[in-house]
Amino acid sequence: MEAASAQWFWMEDRFPGADQWNSLHERLVDAWRTQASLLPPGTPLYFAHSAGDELGEDLMTVAYLRETAEQAGLRTEAISVEDIGWEGLSGRFVDKRFRFIRSCFKLYPWEWLVTDRFGPHVLDTLDNGGGTGSTLWIEPAWKMLLSNKALLAVLWELFPGHPHLLPAYLDGPRELARTTGYVAKPLLGREGAGVTVHPPGEEPILRDEPCCYQELAPLPDFDGNRVVLGTWVVEGESAGLGIRESAGLVTDEYARFIPHVIL
Repeated sequence: MEAASAQWFWMEDRFPGADQWNSLHERLVDAWRTQASLLPPGTPLYFAHSAGDELGEDLMTVAYLRETAEQAGLRTEAISVEDIGWEGLSGRFVDKRFRFIRSCFKLYPWEWLVTDRFGPHVLDTLDNGGGTGSTLWIEPAWKMLLSNKALLAVLWELFPGHPHLLPAYLDGPRELARTTGYVAKPLLGREGAGVTVHPPGEEPILRDEPCCYQELAPLPDFDGNRVVLGTWVVEGESAGLGIRESAGLVTDEYARFIPHVIL
């Protein structure tokens, strides 16, 4: 939402006539139009967030994505993940009014969903787009692999020395402890949670929880601010830029979103 909408309005207000690397909104609407024929017919597309999100960030993001779907002509419904129920007789997921949920976009991690109480039902009734199951979930279940930090170590093992990868291991920091230093990242951590930084020369520390141990590569420091560039991809094509800025080595949930402009 910050990249697609907020920074665009900032640019129009502060720099009228300028440009921005940002076609997110239009591409999202077009993507929903393209995907509409793949959704189960005759039922609304549900948009789910967690009621446990105290800051309301997830709710706002889901509401924005729901708006883009409605602009594409889709019929939608809002729901919280906690209000999704399981109807045992029919073997289907339902909303609070016991209407079948045939398709649902959720801003809720797959690794949480499959370990919840109804997790086994999610996998048993999964519709991968061919109509074989009873509920189509967006994003798809295979996205679990991309959110797991173990992928970093697997990529390094498959492509050692690749210029776009950092050395990463699952069994410990190995040579990184004495050479470059390393960071330890929980495999399922989000927004920097649980990440620890270890400079070179320190005694290597193995965490009790499963972690990825990756080479320490500090972000450039601009007057005490460290910047991460995040590019958004819609239907396989680059669609926009989001910039996050932090005072620390780890980009966490307190990082600031910085709008950009092309003059």
